[in-house]
Amino acid sequence: MKEVSAGGVVYRRADGRIEVQLIRDRFGKITLAKGKTEPGETIEETALREIEEETGIRGRIIAPIDRVTYRYTGKDNETVDKEVHYYLVEAVSGSLKAQEEEIGGVSWHSPEEAWRLQREAGYDNNDRVLSGAFRLLGIGVDGIG
Repeated sequence: MKEVSAGGVVYRRADGRIEVQLIRDRFGKITLAKGKTEPGETIEETALREIEEETGIRGRIIAPIDRVTYRYTGKDNETVDKEVHYYLVEAVSGSLKAQEEEIGGVSWHSPEEAWRLQREAGYDNNDRVLSGAFRLLGIGVDGIG
């Protein structure tokens, strides 16, 4: 079975600095807002809808970042081939509010702090997504490889 999802690295400018949004999932891991496409949606529409549903923030897509693929075992021991499209998304409105049924929390971080949290408690396949977003934003963070 194939499953397609989309999400993004959301950023905002606050007091002349860039801040990056990270979520803590229900397993306690640091991750990025994402979710499954719904019938009739484009991948870009999915990314923006999922970000707003999970975090309360409405955004606009700036650029594609990456496409991540992996395999997992779903319900009934079914093998699922997952494809996730990630975008760089600028926050344009809304108030930060975690979708409590889906995630444990959401917050803004400096790029350096976001990278540290990702490396300490994030999923490995998000390293290249976050570093790709930083490259698009012109941010250099020590240790990004």
